[in-house]
Amino acid sequence: MDAIILPVTLAAASACALLNAWLTFRVGQVRRAEKILVGDGGSTRLTARMRAQLNFVEHAPFVLILIALIELAVGTETWLWAVAALFVAGRILHAFGMDGWMPGRSIGIAVTLLVTIGLAGYAAAIPYFAFSESETIEMVEVSG
Repeated sequence: MDAIILPVTLAAASACALLNAWLTFRVGQVRRAEKILVGDGGSTRLTARMRAQLNFVEHAPFVLILIALIELAVGTETWLWAVAALFVAGRILHAFGMDGWMPGRSIGIAVTLLVTIGLAGYAAAIPYFAFSESETIEMVEVSG
């Protein structure tokens, strides 16, 4: 059996894993500096770093799943590489924005939402266009 290799998905997932580790490290830096072991201790700096990481964790799974499914459906495309890189860059900007650089936060969330909505729309359109190009649709009966 041949392995299915999804290079865009693998690269994007790897970048996201490293980005999540970096965000975790940044939370730990503030925890150590402010001697806060549990919760946010009332620290706005720690709360901002924790929210940056949680916001990433809220968005990354959907984007990675969409990238994987699109790559499976249409193959590895140059534009998909660009979208994956744009998502990662947007999340980095968002993290710096949560530290106070407001353009980073605004740009980061805008990029994240545009990428998510764009991928979702494209993924939703794939079955429609695939079925409209095909003259016959093979039905598979599943018996229980």
